[in-house]
Amino acid sequence: MTQPDTAVDSKQSRRGAAVVAAGALCWRKRSGALEVLLIHRPRYDDWSWPKGKIDPGETTPECAVREVFEEIGLSVKLGIPLPTIEYPVTSGLKVVHYWAAKAEGMTPKPDGKEVDDFLWCSPERAAELLSKSSDREPLNALTQAFAEDNLATWPLIVVRHAKAKPRSSWTRAEGERPLAASGRRQAQAVSRLLLAWSPDRIVSSPWDRCVQTVMPYIRRSDAKLKLVDAITERDAARKPGRATGTIEKLFDRRSPVAVCSHRPVLPLILDVLRAHMPAHLGRLLPTSDPYLAPGEAIICQVSCKKAGQVVSVEQFRAYDD
Repeated sequence: MTQPDTAVDSKQSRRGAAVVAAGALCWRKRSGALEVLLIHRPRYDDWSWPKGKIDPGETTPECAVREVFEEIGLSVKLGIPLPTIEYPVTSGLKVVHYWAAKAEGMTPKPDGKEVDDFLWCSPERAAELLSKSSDREPLNALTQAFAEDNLATWPLIVVRHAKAKPRSSWTRAEGERPLAASGRRQAQAVSRLLLAWSPDRIVSSPWDRCVQTVMPYIRRSDAKLKLVDAITERDAARKPGRATGTIEKLFDRRSPVAVCSHRPVLPLILDVLRAHMPAHLGRLLPTSDPYLAPGEAIICQVSCKKAGQVVSVEQFRAYDD
């Protein structure tokens, strides 16, 4: 059973599993108390969490968001990761990845086929109704996070730009070096991955390969794009304090954001992240070059109640050409 503060590659987490699925524990507050959303599945006559099998080419975060929408009609954004559960099925081992997802002010609309009913209830009542005992593990983690003021969070996402054309074959200005054909496909995959958290701002190096990485997401969302010279390779090497200051300001603003930069700048960015999290989470961040693969992302959930404190870390590679 993995804990919610792990950092894992989405493809590595599927190895050895016959069935991989993902879902979310939707939650809200009522009069200061925590409530969670259970669903009833007529096929099995059971109470469980919204979840489903991963589609080909899909990451587990994408799957979780899609399944919540398809089963109960809620367009959620993922919060902290919750424990992953494993259990045997006819074909082998089934692994289900879960996240918390705030659903304040949303009205569930069951699809009527896979899900015919739902119930908002207290965690205690949910523990009584859940048909699978293993489904109580993510519930316990959710309840603990709520008690510790770590459930309400906002995401700070760091993305390394997608695969670019080789430096050796590029003769013009370095800032104009574009994505390779595989990098353009990666950029589309990055956009789908980012939708699981839906950051409303993108802060990017203005160099072409970074802008081209985030533009597919910009086009399919309402996110605002800000270009910052301080996180280009050149400026970060000359004035590293300006690069780290750019990331610090993101913590001060306290709103969902993704940052796209270059491999040589990642150590500076990671140092800032590490300073905002406890040591056990800091040890999960990459420490050696190249830190992230092209198109790979680190997702930090930052507490809304504890200013600037990162409470979970994840790592996903959206596309592997």
